[in-house]
Amino acid sequence: MPRMCIPNSWDNFCTLCGGIRIAAYHSDKVRDYLHCLTCDLVFVPRAQHLSAGAEKVYYDLHENQPDDPGYRRFLDRLFKPLNQRLPANATGLDFGCGPGPTLSRMFTEAGHEMAVFDLHYAPDETVLSGSYDFITLSEVAEHLAEPGRELDRLWDSLHPGGWLGVMTKRVRDRDAFKTWHYITDPTHVSYFSEATFRWLATHWSGLGPTATLTIVGNDVVLINKA
Repeated sequence: MPRMCIPNSWDNFCTLCGGIRIAAYHSDKVRDYLHCLTCDLVFVPRAQHLSAGAEKVYYDLHENQPDDPGYRRFLDRLFKPLNQRLPANATGLDFGCGPGPTLSRMFTEAGHEMAVFDLHYAPDETVLSGSYDFITLSEVAEHLAEPGRELDRLWDSLHPGGWLGVMTKRVRDRDAFKTWHYITDPTHVSYFSEATFRWLATHWSGLGPTATLTIVGNDVVLINKA
């Protein structure tokens, strides 16, 4: 499948679609935020990203535990609507599983076969060459420095009829963005809106099998690969 062409100059091109229609969106005391007028992604310039080592320091502070009922209820927002759409004994990949994979365990308990990947905690890239009935990104998309490349690769890894499930808070408008708690996390660098996901589904549909977008609540989207 043709790739989203992401040039080397990150400050002048969108990290999702490669578009050159970029405008300033917001600045705070720490970072700048740019807005792609083509796909509606808001993103932090690459020069202002943390190093991989500094990122991991923040990730190591997370205390999400697989047996925590509260954390499982949080993940239910993605798990329940996706699981009800899956065939029995489906194969899945939890991309960005973190130090305590929980969503993958929930799908395993539901009878599915799961693989996990995380750049820092489960870096076995052989799983990325597999193909799956569904792929999940729970609180991951906002961390992607190269969302175009990563999401293209994951979309290619889905079987026909497969599902991509993404949980990430969505941009509403510029005024809300200014006081949004999501931008205070220095590991968050890509911010999607509903329009961004609609662009993504249209983009993939134009390249091959139809991508059908389903919006679930305020922070979950499901994209089906026909």
